[in-house]
Amino acid sequence: MTTTEGRLPFREFETWYRVAGDGEGPGRVPLLVLHGGPGGSHDPLEGLGALAEQGRRVVFYDQLGGGDSDKPDDPSLWTVETFLEQLRSVRERLGLERLHLFGSSWGGMLALEYALTRPEGLTSLVLNSTPTSAPRWAKETRRLRDELPQGLDDKAAPQEFWRRHICRIEPEPEALGRTRAKFGTQVYETMWGPNEFTVIGTLKEWDVIDRLGEIEVPTLITSGRHDECTLALVEPLHRGIAGSEWVLFERSSHTSLLEEPERYLEVIGGFLARVESQASA
Repeated sequence: MTTTEGRLPFREFETWYRVAGDGEGPGRVPLLVLHGGPGGSHDPLEGLGALAEQGRRVVFYDQLGGGDSDKPDDPSLWTVETFLEQLRSVRERLGLERLHLFGSSWGGMLALEYALTRPEGLTSLVLNSTPTSAPRWAKETRRLRDELPQGLDDKAAPQEFWRRHICRIEPEPEALGRTRAKFGTQVYETMWGPNEFTVIGTLKEWDVIDRLGEIEVPTLITSGRHDECTLALVEPLHRGIAGSEWVLFERSSHTSLLEEPERYLEVIGGFLARVESQASA
């Protein structure tokens, strides 16, 4: 399978990208992948590259401020609009006239924001562990934190939260270590806060629940049984997007692709192929 990577101009910066696959077979549509964070990288999602074997390109890029893209020291950059503009830039420069859009966690928030602009050529959405409301997320993650064993200090508590609700594999997958080493802390702290359950950044009032009915493309929602994105957070997303499908991964938390990789790829690949088949019927 062909893999290419490089850097694309964006404003006065550069976006790192990688493409798995070298084109689309008949009826196939490329998949563009939006990673989590804010401030994360593509690394935990690189397994989605296997979907190129269905005869499509799978496109990864690192959002500005994290991963292998440029990391400017400028907190004023870290807005939803910056990341929407970068997404549009990647799409235009790589010629993605039609696309499936995959977003994980914060990447799902970004995918929702993009879908709400009703862009031409958006074929489907895949939303993994995606919030619809930052205030509701803060409430639920505080509840999960309060359920941790008593007596954990400020270091042990986040570690236990991670082990229960982010990734339950021990030792953790190497891709998570890579993304942590390249993490854009300034982006995360500006937009979100100091940790998952303290939402005090610019996204603290973010909420799109009342607008979900505007999304009309086929949508697949995935989440884990033990996810920090709890059932109470996913249900409004599923309810709000008419006709959406929701697959719950029983042995997973926030990183289903890493925790149940074979089944995850089967579910995503099946959905993409089904959407493409219906579009060409």
